[in-house]
Amino acid sequence: MSSTSPEIAARSARGVAPSVADGAPVEADLGWALGVVFRRYAKAAAAALEGLPGGPRGYQVLATTNAEGPKRQLDLAAQLGVDRTVMTYLLDDLEKAGLVQRRPDPADRRARLIAPTEDGVATLCDLERRLRAGEDEVLGILDESERSSFRLLLQRLAMTANTVDPLHNACTLAESDDPAST
Repeated sequence: MSSTSPEIAARSARGVAPSVADGAPVEADLGWALGVVFRRYAKAAAAALEGLPGGPRGYQVLATTNAEGPKRQLDLAAQLGVDRTVMTYLLDDLEKAGLVQRRPDPADRRARLIAPTEDGVATLCDLERRLRAGEDEVLGILDESERSSFRLLLQRLAMTANTVDPLHNACTLAESDDPAST
C-alpha cells in the first residue's frame, strides 16, 4: 500500500512537488526517487524475462554471444562475472531449451564455444522487444527528448559512480536485495 495519495501522485507526475507539514516531501529525496524507478524497472524487466532459463543471466548469455559471436564457456563466465559452475548449469538449462549450443573449439578440443541457436536469436529479439516495452512503460511520462536527456544524464552519472566505486558483477547487483553491498 502506498503512503502517497492519488492527488499527490498526480501532482508529482506533473512535476509539482507535494507539500507536507514537516518540510521537504519524501518525493524530493534523490534516494527515494532512484529506488522507486529502479524497483519499477526491475519488475518490468523480470516480467519481460519470465520463463527464460536463468532470467537476467540467461539474457546476458544470449545477448553477449549474439553480439560478439561464439565464446568459450570459461571466457563467457569471466566476462559476465558468473561462477564457472553456475555457468555450466545455466548453459545446461539454455541448451535444453534449445537457445544455445556448445560446439568444440577448433583451437582447443577440450574447450567449448557457446553460440545462440536460431531459436535463441529469435528469443533474444522477442526479449529485447519485451524489455523495450517495459522500459517504455517505466519512462512513459517522458517525451522522446526527455527520455534521451534522462538516458544521457543517467549514463554520465553511472560512469562516474562506477569509476569511484566499480561494479565487478552486474548479475550480483541485479539479484541483490541491497545494491549498496555489491
